Amino acid sequence: MKLDVDVLRYLSKDDFRVLTSVEMGMRNHEIVPVELIGRIDCLKHGGTYKVLKNLLKHKLVHHDSSKYDGFRLTYLGYDFLSIKTLVNRGVFASIGRQIGVGKESDIYEVATEDGSILAMKLHRLGRVSFRAVKAKRDYLQHRSSYNWLYLSRLAALKEFAFMKALEENGFPVPNAVDCNRHCVIMGLVQGYSLVQVKEIQNPDIVFETIIGLVVRLAEVGLIHCDFNEFNIMIDDDEKVNMIDFPQMVSVNHRNAEMYFDRDVECIYKFFRRRFNLDEDENERPTFASMIKPVDSLDKQLAASGFTKKDNEAIEKFIEGEMNEEINSDDEECLPNDENDANVNNLDSLHLEDEEDNEDTPIEPGTEDPELKEDEEDDEDSPSEADTEDPELVKRLNKQRRHAIKAAQGGSKKAVFSRNSYKDKGHKKSQSSKVLKKQMADW
Repeated sequence: MKLDVDVLRYLSKDDFRVLTSVEMGMRNHEIVPVELIGRIDCLKHGGTYKVLKNLLKHKLVHHDSSKYDGFRLTYLGYDFLSIKTLVNRGVFASIGRQIGVGKESDIYEVATEDGSILAMKLHRLGRVSFRAVKAKRDYLQHRSSYNWLYLSRLAALKEFAFMKALEENGFPVPNAVDCNRHCVIMGLVQGYSLVQVKEIQNPDIVFETIIGLVVRLAEVGLIHCDFNEFNIMIDDDEKVNMIDFPQMVSVNHRNAEMYFDRDVECIYKFFRRRFNLDEDENERPTFASMIKPVDSLDKQLAASGFTKKDNEAIEKFIEGEMNEEINSDDEECLPNDENDANVNNLDSLHLEDEEDNEDTPIEPGTEDPELKEDEEDDEDSPSEADTEDPELVKRLNKQRRHAIKAAQGGSKKAVFSRNSYKDKGHKKSQSSKVLKKQMADW
C-alpha cells in the first residue's frame, strides 16, 4: 500500500482519536464492533459514524460486516498513527521519497527540522510473498488467523533493540534514533547495497572485513541469520555496514550452527561468483571453533526495550509453536464455541442421569450408603478442571443450572391473564345467585 502523507494534513483530532480507539479495540478483537469504538472514543452522538466514514474513504480502516458491523486498522492507518506520534515527539518534520522496498518492509527518507536526513523503516509483515513462505514451510501449522500488525510491531521493536546494542558495542550499523509501533527511525547509511556493486578495488580486504563481522557477532553471542549481499552496505571508501536485524538469534539457539554456516556460505558464494575470489576452505570459520561468550548482549537488549516476553512471543510465532491467536492474548475466557460445547456436554450428562433416576425410582431409606459417600466426596473434592480454572467451571456450572431449569420447566412462573380473573368472578357470581335462590325456596 502506497504511503500518501497528503491525507495526513487534513485529519483532525477526532480522526486520530477514532483511529486510536480502533487500535485499542484490536487488542482482543480481530474486527472491532462499532459500539465498542464509540464507547472508547467518547465522541458526541453520531460523531463516531461520521469519522469512520471519512477514515474508510481514505482507506485507513477496513469495514467488515460478515458477522457483525465492525472495523479494523489497515497498514496505512497504522502508519499514520506512528508517524503522528513521532512528529509530535520532534523526531522528524517531513517525509521524502521511498528509497527501499522489500517483502517485509518499506524504507523512506525523512528530514528533521534542522535539515538532516534520516531513514524511516515501516515493517509490513503479511505481504503475499511473505505469506507464501509461511505456507510452504508450514510455520503456522493449524492456526488459521493471526494479527500482522502486532507481529510488525514486535519485529520493529526487536530490530531497534539489536541495532541499539550493536551500536554501543562498536559494530558498523546505522544509528538507532527512535521507534514507535512498527516504525523504526535510524541514521541514513551513505553507500550502496553490495549486490549492486560490480567492481571493488580491494576485494580481499572487503571479504576479510565481512567475514570478521560474522565472527565478531558470534563472539558476543549473536547470529545475523540473513547475512548476505542484500543486507551489506558499502560506500565509495569501501567501508562496510550491515543492516536488517529482526531475525537475529542467540548462539544458544537450537539451529544456531546451521544459521552460522549459512551466513558464511552466502559470503563465500557471492565473492566467488562476483569477484572470482578463491579462498582456502580450510580457513573457513566454523561454529564449533567459536568461543562461546560468558557475557552476551541479552542484558543490553532487555534494557533497550525488547523484553524477554516479546522475544518469546515472536520466536514462537516464527517457529509455529503458539497454540492461541495473538489477538486473544488479553482475553480471559474461552471462545463461545468451546464454551457452548462444554455446557452442552455437561447438560447432556446431567439430564441422562436424571432420566435414568426417573426410570428406576428409589424408595426412601434404601439408598446405597457407598454411593452417598461417593457423592459427598465428589462434592467436597474439587476436580481437575476446578484446580485449573475455577472461574471457568463456576460459569459453566451456572449456565448448566439455567439450562436444566429451562429443560425441566421449573423456572416458569404461572401467568394469569385478565380473562382468568373475569372467569373466576363470573363463576363466583353465578354460584352466589344459585345459593340465594335455594335459601329463598327453603
